[in-house]
Amino acid sequence: MLSKLDQLANRLVELDELLMHQDATSNMDSYRKMTREHAELGPLVALYHSYQEAGHDIVTAQEMLADPDMKDFAQEEIEAAKTTMTRLERELQTMLLPKDANDERNIFLEIRAGTGGDESALFAGDLLRMYTRFAERNRWQVELVSASDSDLGGYREVIVRLVGNGAYSKLKFESGGHRVQRVPATETQGRIHTSACTVAVMPEADEVEDVNINPADLRIDTYRASGAGGQHINKTDSAVRITHLPTGIVVECQDDRSQHKNKAQAMKVLAARIKDVQLREQQSTEAATRKSLIGSGDRSERIRTYNFPQGRMTDHRINLTLYKLDFIMDGDLTELTNALAAEHQAELLAALGD
Repeated sequence: MLSKLDQLANRLVELDELLMHQDATSNMDSYRKMTREHAELGPLVALYHSYQEAGHDIVTAQEMLADPDMKDFAQEEIEAAKTTMTRLERELQTMLLPKDANDERNIFLEIRAGTGGDESALFAGDLLRMYTRFAERNRWQVELVSASDSDLGGYREVIVRLVGNGAYSKLKFESGGHRVQRVPATETQGRIHTSACTVAVMPEADEVEDVNINPADLRIDTYRASGAGGQHINKTDSAVRITHLPTGIVVECQDDRSQHKNKAQAMKVLAARIKDVQLREQQSTEAATRKSLIGSGDRSERIRTYNFPQGRMTDHRINLTLYKLDFIMDGDLTELTNALAAEHQAELLAALGD
């Protein structure tokens, strides 16, 4: 680890020199790349320098041990510096963990009703509100991509785009089966029912071209949109359905009156879904190696239960139970998302030690 840190410290010095003599207007892309790298390395190298200073403090204190008058003081200094070095070493290991290239990306959030009929669709609506409120707390932009309403309210399927810094990093562990236990509004006997929804969190590709999609593998159909929109939306074939033949992935978009805009949005969702399939395959392999489901993206896995009668939420992957369901359903997900991220980080550190 120390040799790696020495290399990074030398690289920061090199970047200082380059940026000092770099004309930003001559090559803006190169300048931005270097400033981004400098910003990433700065805190890490500063922490490494603190680690080195603690090591120097130990050496200095050890030289004082021979002096009877300074021995007790020197011993205290050595113990304090060792404690500091241990703490800083853990922090350095954490900062050296490989970064997820998708963490800062915008996301497509897809919620589908599962078992439970109308109650499942209502819960899908509740989940959408929960994530929307969380997005608002983070000052992210929320865009409705497509929605299939159910008869009694809620959604059979809904896709939204969340635009904001770190959207994927904060919600990437939400993919999977979400189970709800409560008395449905349609239940006359007061019995508790169990239903479920699946959630998929997909990082948005920078450009559709980032994902290799052969136009020959696509079947594109247009049709008349249904729902609100007045006469125009019902008289033109503005809705678009794209089928990716090799994978069978189907994307529909009818939110906009423009067929061109609906097609562009559908292509973005398609690219995100294909990218997501590739990402989940990679994560599943890694998760199998670590014998953990954190980050595996397995949609068939029940990851969480929302028990309304008891006011609790349980995440089964990390055995976390929180008795503040009302707050969680109102978008207070920070404690949960932080716990999932911390567990994932611990797994990565453990893997480094294997």
